[in-house]
Amino acid sequence: MALYDEIGGRATIRAALRAFYPRVLADPVLSPFFLGVDIERLKQVQEDYFAIALGAPGPYVGRSLRDAHARARRRGADAAVFDHFVTVFKGVLLDLGVPDAKVGEVTTVFENARDQVLTDKRSRPCRS
Repeated sequence: MALYDEIGGRATIRAALRAFYPRVLADPVLSPFFLGVDIERLKQVQEDYFAIALGAPGPYVGRSLRDAHARARRRGADAAVFDHFVTVFKGVLLDLGVPDAKVGEVTTVFENARDQVLTDKRSRPCRS
């Protein structure tokens, strides 16, 4: 069974995003990264992305994480900001009753995306 299903599927992801963004917008560390962002649209895009990232079937057709976070990088997103973002999201999942072990698995998915979110480096083929 996919992690997506184990945490409650789309209903849990939707509930998490509904609870998460009010916290983000009230947070002095995170809120500056969301100035001028259409939060309702962002929640829809993230709902689809998180579903696929957590193992739901189907292709993800949105922008790459690297491209989607270009503005955040320009605004100074770094490892500390990323860690804070994950901590806030983790708190939301725990508040929703997602078991600790599953929250840990979700945060591992986030950790696996850290480089794509925080760097604009693209992998280049090796040349011999």
